[in-house]
Amino acid sequence: MVPRPQDPVAVFDSGVGGLTVLHELLVSLPTEDYIYLGDTARFPYGGRSPVELQAYSIEIAEHLLEAGAKLIVIACNSASAAALEPLERHLAERARDVDVIGVLRPTAQHAVVVSRTGRIGLLATPATVGSGAYEREVTVADRHVHLESVACPDLAPIIQSGFPFDEDVVDTVRAYCAPLRSAGVDTVILGSTHYPLCAPILQRMLGRGVTLVSAGAGVTRSVERALASRGLLNPRSDEGAYRFRCTADVESFTSLGTRFLQMPLGDVIHVELEARVAV
Repeated sequence: MVPRPQDPVAVFDSGVGGLTVLHELLVSLPTEDYIYLGDTARFPYGGRSPVELQAYSIEIAEHLLEAGAKLIVIACNSASAAALEPLERHLAERARDVDVIGVLRPTAQHAVVVSRTGRIGLLATPATVGSGAYEREVTVADRHVHLESVACPDLAPIIQSGFPFDEDVVDTVRAYCAPLRSAGVDTVILGSTHYPLCAPILQRMLGRGVTLVSAGAGVTRSVERALASRGLLNPRSDEGAYRFRCTADVESFTSLGTRFLQMPLGDVIHVELEARVAV
């Protein structure tokens, strides 16, 4: 089916973290309709293999296309690193003429632009750090930039579980920030869409002179340009609708998701996915 301007923009993530990206889209492109899928049954993605992430992403994309998506946003750093290009090939082979926007390239480009010294830090999941994707994107943007990467295996699960603000969490965040302080970075990429929720703690640990860069603003610009280039911007003048699906407990998704989105979620639909797509 040929995408139409009135069709929704689809956003997916391993959990509720991608709602920080959806929030920016809702604010900056308010006339669009959106459908969001949180793969909470298979969260976290940060320790998954590239093959698993590719299978999950292809399956979710097919599900969202069946729901009428005109563009797909991979609002997950781990999935963007492992699955963006395989997913684009999968869709091209099946003549599905739909753009896919990942979070890595827009975020890396933004970080390079705002850095004053060319020393940039990255806080991300082990899967994202291990992929080397941010290093490649930063080098493409400016080969003179140095990227200091820190894998944070515990941070996204802590936030997804409700993020108790206790001393153990503070100590965990402090340990992750220590190498970046030692490296003298002036900009830090929040390489998981969950991390903006602990931005105040990160800012305190890193110092007020360090700029934190998250995915929302860069992804929103990329989505707007992609839609405009195809004549797919929704021409309506009023606010669009947004709806949600998740693969695990609906009540938990709704409770935590409201905090991430900073808007009411309304009804959330439970869906079953099985990663049955071959890569």
